[in-house]
Amino acid sequence: MPLYSAAPVRARSQKLRADADTTELSRKRRILILGICCTSLLLVSLDSTILNVALPVMQRDLGASLSGMQWTVDAYTLVLASLLMVAGSAADRIGRRKVFTMGLITFSLGSALCSVAPDLRTMILFRVLQAIGGSMLNPVAMSIITTTFTVPRQRARAIGVWGSVFGLAMAAGPLLGGLLVDTVGWRAVFLINIPVGAIALWAALRHIPESRAPAPRRPDPIGQLLVTGLLGTVTYAIIEAPGKGWTSAEILACLVSATVSLLGLLGYESRRDEPLLDLRFFRSAPFSGAVVIAVAGFVVLGGFLFLNTLYLQNVRGLDALHAGLYLLPMAAFMLISPPASSRLIASYGPRPSLVLSGAAMALGSVLFAACNAEESRPLLFLGYCLLGIGVGMVNAPITNTAVSGMPLSQAGVASAVATTSRQVGQALGVAVIGAVLAHGTRNGTGSAYPETFADAARPAWWVITGCGVAVLLVGAASSGRWAQESAERTARLFEETGTAGPAGGAASYP
Repeated sequence: MPLYSAAPVRARSQKLRADADTTELSRKRRILILGICCTSLLLVSLDSTILNVALPVMQRDLGASLSGMQWTVDAYTLVLASLLMVAGSAADRIGRRKVFTMGLITFSLGSALCSVAPDLRTMILFRVLQAIGGSMLNPVAMSIITTTFTVPRQRARAIGVWGSVFGLAMAAGPLLGGLLVDTVGWRAVFLINIPVGAIALWAALRHIPESRAPAPRRPDPIGQLLVTGLLGTVTYAIIEAPGKGWTSAEILACLVSATVSLLGLLGYESRRDEPLLDLRFFRSAPFSGAVVIAVAGFVVLGGFLFLNTLYLQNVRGLDALHAGLYLLPMAAFMLISPPASSRLIASYGPRPSLVLSGAAMALGSVLFAACNAEESRPLLFLGYCLLGIGVGMVNAPITNTAVSGMPLSQAGVASAVATTSRQVGQALGVAVIGAVLAHGTRNGTGSAYPETFADAARPAWWVITGCGVAVLLVGAASSGRWAQESAERTARLFEETGTAGPAGGAASYP
């Protein structure tokens, strides 16, 4: 009878080989993994913008109201925002590759169902399914990148590539959407996700090694429910109030529910050892500023895309392709601005990028709010260029400001909250701008009476201008010396208590 069993030795050997496989990957395989992760980012980010160009055609085909079109966008962004942090935490527990591949399957299935949706209700339902899959992609993909690229210099380059892909998706969405709508039909904006998702799934199963966090955080289902309830009820009230009335029982019930959710979230999360959202992060002025900037900046992006798509197609009478071509100047600056912003941050910190971004957003939108830029093609394109610079410059300093002064262990979770804030801002942009527009148009749809549309859009442009000013002012205030000192005090607080902050992944991501 043997004195020992060989099974434990074999098991240890297999584990060592698996660990070596994840930490000592060949350069070619690391680049391949980066490409797979960037493909998932392209899918999720592109879907946030590509749909906007198709909205007027979808509205006619599905017989939807303006609020119905708002929901096709916000059902996606709201669910995405609500689940980003919990998806990253789940991947740390049960396996990043496993959650990532589940996300690709769910996202592709949701896209396929959206492409055959017969009416608005089913479209919104399938968009929710799409977003559930999307929430399992971006935060998990970034965790995979950080465990794949262990050398700091290589990791920085990989994250730089990741950020460029995000900018590419934001810039290319309207043009690609217009091309697909005019050549194939609006359902093609969903169908295109299926082959890309299938290729990414095959490559992920073949090339991405499995990994888990050594000490994953405990789930926080109550916190997750409160966050979802807060975001959902606020957005529902904003979108539906123009039609139902702010004093209607349904809207008042939503506002009461949102208040209860907010108070419950503040009370419950402050008492948990491992909360979904650690409220102590907000003691850091740069972090709080990053959240405000993310919301305001992406209100500009979401509101502009929604408003301008309706204007170009329903008022100017352009088809989807030409509407996308009109946005090329904005797309070009959204593509070239992020690298310039990153260089500014590396040399001078986040303040110049934030101030320039806010100023460009405010100046670009005030051309429409006060100078009737719609009536002059040069002014129209100047406004697009300024907005492209503003949106393109804001993304990198949001993450940089959010993690400023934080200990390394908090960098990922801080940027995870900033990422969620971006999605919240985009959802609110569509909701608020759509509500303002619906209130001002005679038929409440934003689709008729061109002369009414211009007048109704004026307050919406002032809202966008205000958000640009907020980015400028908050960016300047949250990047100074006193703000940095508040971040350092917050970092010491976490180091002294030995806590890890909110769940959401291991690294920063756009």
